[in-house]
Amino acid sequence: MFVPKRILFEKNALNYKMGKDIYDFFKENKNVEIINLSTNRVKENIPGENLYDFYRESKKTLVVGVKKGMKFQSCKPSAHYQLPLISGCIGQCQYCYLNTNLGHRSYMKLNVNIDDILEQAQKYIDERLPEETIFEGSATSDPIPVEPYSNSLKYTIEFFSKKEKGKFRFVTKYTDIDTLLTIQHGGHTDIRFTLNTNKVIKDYESNTPSLNKRIEASNKVIKAEYPTGFIIAPVFLYDNWKKDYKNLLLDLNNSLPKNILHPLTFEVISHRYTTRAKNIILEAFPNTELPMNNEDRTYKYGQFGYGKFVYNKQDIEEIKYFFSNEIESIFHNKIIKYII
Repeated sequence: MFVPKRILFEKNALNYKMGKDIYDFFKENKNVEIINLSTNRVKENIPGENLYDFYRESKKTLVVGVKKGMKFQSCKPSAHYQLPLISGCIGQCQYCYLNTNLGHRSYMKLNVNIDDILEQAQKYIDERLPEETIFEGSATSDPIPVEPYSNSLKYTIEFFSKKEKGKFRFVTKYTDIDTLLTIQHGGHTDIRFTLNTNKVIKDYESNTPSLNKRIEASNKVIKAEYPTGFIIAPVFLYDNWKKDYKNLLLDLNNSLPKNILHPLTFEVISHRYTTRAKNIILEAFPNTELPMNNEDRTYKYGQFGYGKFVYNKQDIEEIKYFFSNEIESIFHNKIIKYII
């Protein structure tokens, strides 16, 4: 569970039940500074004269706010829309795309007007009938660390459990999922866990749970009969990478409960970065050892119109061959969605 150093309540946030609940949860905690904002100027209330310091203080900050505009962003190809419950993440993963997307907004922000957000989701569902509409809850966040006191996901999962043509999905590295295990979900929420080797977690994923803890949490979710998946990302090529990733897959398989209701899904994503991301990473993590030598990569334009430095074609083919063969041979009830 994320216990912030400071909580910033935006104007009107305490007029909502979720805002009041969060305030009541922390009001007696002398280690948590509570700040009521009158102008919604968040940045000036977080210390840090440069990105290095501001980033680290932001990761200790929770902003409790009210979502104003109700136009949802698209989320292709994984879903039809982003569901704007939460933004930000408490992890300090050096490679993370949120370092680029959020920039100086790397704090956690929780929107408390959840009824308004779900009312808008219902409108999108109705517009697409009779087609199914899928909403992604972690396009710009990892929503789990604030769940024990926000119940944002619990409320959302229960909402979608009653929707024949509405589905919800999110991905996490975190393990605070116990409040989600006994609620009605109807199989309409897909929970995925991001996994990586112990080396990658140790070297690049500060302030995140261990691989074993993530696997333990995924087993709880599987036993609760949620559709469950695994994102293995980002895949790094280093000495003995095949041995490490194979051990990851074997450890996962050996831990799985019997009689899994839904096929496990797998998504495998190799490491890539943009020039902008590299510049921000080097500012936030000046001592990083991330492999970001442009000369070792291939520059490739993506579907959103900007280029990324990816592993060369031969390396990508080796990654695809390795993971497709290993996942196929190790797991039985599974679906490989993509390997890129």
